[in-house]
Amino acid sequence: MDESSDIHRLQIDGKEVILVGTAHVSTASVDLVERVIQDEKPDTVCVELCKARFESLTQRQKWQDTDLYRVVKDKKVMVLLSNLLLAYFQKKIGSKLGIRPGAEIIRAIECAGAVGARILLADRDIRTTLSRVWRLMGFVTRFRLLFHFIGSVVDSEAITEAEIEEMKKTDVLESLLTEVGKTFPQVRMVLIDERDQYLTEMIRTAPGEKILAVVGAGHVPGIKNNWQKEVDMEALRSLPPKGRFSSVMKWGIPGLIIAIFIFGFLFPGREAAANMITSWVLATGIMAGLGAVAAFAHPLTILAAVLSAPLTTLHPLIAAGWVAGLVEAVVVKPKVKDFERLIDDISSLKGFWRNKITRILLVVVFTNLGATIGTLVAIPLLLRFLK
Repeated sequence: MDESSDIHRLQIDGKEVILVGTAHVSTASVDLVERVIQDEKPDTVCVELCKARFESLTQRQKWQDTDLYRVVKDKKVMVLLSNLLLAYFQKKIGSKLGIRPGAEIIRAIECAGAVGARILLADRDIRTTLSRVWRLMGFVTRFRLLFHFIGSVVDSEAITEAEIEEMKKTDVLESLLTEVGKTFPQVRMVLIDERDQYLTEMIRTAPGEKILAVVGAGHVPGIKNNWQKEVDMEALRSLPPKGRFSSVMKWGIPGLIIAIFIFGFLFPGREAAANMITSWVLATGIMAGLGAVAAFAHPLTILAAVLSAPLTTLHPLIAAGWVAGLVEAVVVKPKVKDFERLIDDISSLKGFWRNKITRILLVVVFTNLGATIGTLVAIPLLLRFLK
């Protein structure tokens, strides 16, 4: 058959490895994957998916098993929301190209079954990847990344025909991540460089004498570069320890604020202390409430955000967003149709607010953001009463 420039042949320990670089939203990639698998008839087909992403592509009803209470309690809201934002971007571009995102992966799985090949999910668990990104970034950087990504998503609405044609030649999601990586080095290291290493090790240790791997075109250079290098899989699967600065801030800020309250009560007097408490309650409560309002939360959720923020902002292990998110999940309980429509709803930004599942995630994020802003606003107000 004619050899495409997207096909790369490698050798390892007597195995033949055929690396097929694809664009996740390209019809040409779908056709290429089908043709190569049928012609080569490999023993194993490796695909750039983890179990969670595989299930999201092939089992739409899997979302119905999502335990939102557990997501909020286990502090996995940002991980899930980030995953949904990535899916949104791919789906948006895919709709412009007239193809379902991940179609080439699905075709690879179908063709592997047709030729009797094993299927190997070669990518690192998306939850580990996003958790590593989140753990390696500071508080400010996390919100900068979130808004940067949202801005990139909004910009996708104005993509030109010429840009769409260019995207057909590359892995569009990896292109986005590469652009983000220029501003946030931690993101590139975890989302691209580490996954290059992980994919490399999974592919070269796959069973069989002839291995065919279907990966995003953006990963091909990294896989080839790592092909003869040792990879520490245990390190890539682990979560880095929380930074010392993060721990200091988590306990230090509440401790500082409580100390200011105590100092105000002992020296300026009870009246000053009362004014400080009033300012604290108003600043944190109002800003947390406005965050919940921005997420279109239920009135009871907004009330919960307002009432909980003055206390949760002084407790390092509790956040106003978690309280608000749990209340939203109880008051506006998602229905089966919300899970069924989730994949379609994330095709638009409006859908993130319309769907009850993603709205709960937004409630957590925006309420926490509001409470944080309220804390920053309140501190100089408290210091004013110490004069």
